Amino acid sequence: MSCSCRRYYGRWPDQAALLVVGDIDQLPSVGPGQVLADVIGSAAVPVVRLTEVFRQAAASRIIVNAHRINQGLMPDLAPPAGDSDFYFVPADDPEAAVSRILALVKSRIHKRFGLDPIREVQVLCPMNRGGVGARSLNVELQAVLNPAGERKVERFGWTFAPGDKVMQIDNDYDKEVFNGDIGYVGDVDSEAGEVSVTFDGRVVTYGFGELDVLVPAYAATIHKSQGSEYPAVIIPVMTQHYPMLQRNLLYTGVTRGKRLVVLVGQKKAIAIAVRNVSGRRRWSKLDEWLRRGVARASAIMPAVGRA
Repeated sequence: MSCSCRRYYGRWPDQAALLVVGDIDQLPSVGPGQVLADVIGSAAVPVVRLTEVFRQAAASRIIVNAHRINQGLMPDLAPPAGDSDFYFVPADDPEAAVSRILALVKSRIHKRFGLDPIREVQVLCPMNRGGVGARSLNVELQAVLNPAGERKVERFGWTFAPGDKVMQIDNDYDKEVFNGDIGYVGDVDSEAGEVSVTFDGRVVTYGFGELDVLVPAYAATIHKSQGSEYPAVIIPVMTQHYPMLQRNLLYTGVTRGKRLVVLVGQKKAIAIAVRNVSGRRRWSKLDEWLRRGVARASAIMPAVGRA
C-alpha cells in the first residue's frame, strides 16, 4: 500500500483535495507499511472518527458485536430471541467444531436463510494449519459440497473439478487475476491439460502446471479476506488458534459478513482474542516524515506572512 500511495499521490495537482475513508482497527495491509495508521497518528491532517451506532444499525447484531469487540468487550453470544444476523455455536473440541461447520455450510444456513452453500457462504479461519484451519476445512467442505467425479485434475496437493470454488493466491498481471480473487471452476480438459475458471463473469484458462496459484476457497484465512465481503461468514474460534487470536483479527472477520455471521467454537478462545491487542510491530518512517512536514510548513508560514 505504501508504494501505491506514493505513486498515486505524486500524480495529483497541488490544489487537489483527498478524503480517505478507512478502519485502522482491522488487520494491517498485507504489504509493508501502515499508511492509514501513520497518517492519523501524525496529526498532520484533520481526522473525524465515526463512533456512534445509530438506531437503524443497532438492530444488527453484527454491527453491535463488531463495536463491542473493537472496544475490548465480549460480543453478545446469547441465543437470540428471534431471527438474527449473528449467532454463536459452541464446540468444545476441534472434531465438534468441524462437524458443526460442515452442517452449517451444507444445510442449516441454506434451509434457514436460503443462501447458496458454495457461492454465498464463506468460512474464514484465524489460520491455515490445524484440524480447524483453512487447509483441513477445505478438504472436508470440498468433499461434502462438490465431490469430484471423473472430470478432475490433482495438482500441487489439491483436487480441482467443475463447480469448485477457488482462490488466486498470487498476482498474475497477464491473466488480470489477483491475490484473493475468488472464482469457480467451469471445466477440466485433460486432453488439453487446461482448467477454465470464471472470475466475475470472465473465463480464465490455466495450464495444469499453473495450478500452483489456485487453492480451494470453501475456507480461507481471515487475512486473505481483507477488502472482501460475503453474504454469510462462519468463523471458527478455538484455543488451538492461540497464536493468531487477536482483537483486530476477530474484528476483521466479523465485519466481513453482510447478512449473517456465525462464530463456532469456545467462549474462552473468543475472550482471548478480544483481550489480545498485541501484534507484530510495523516499523515505518511515514509518521515521522509527516510530522516533520507539518513542522516545516508551520515555520515557513509566519515568514511568508511577514514578507
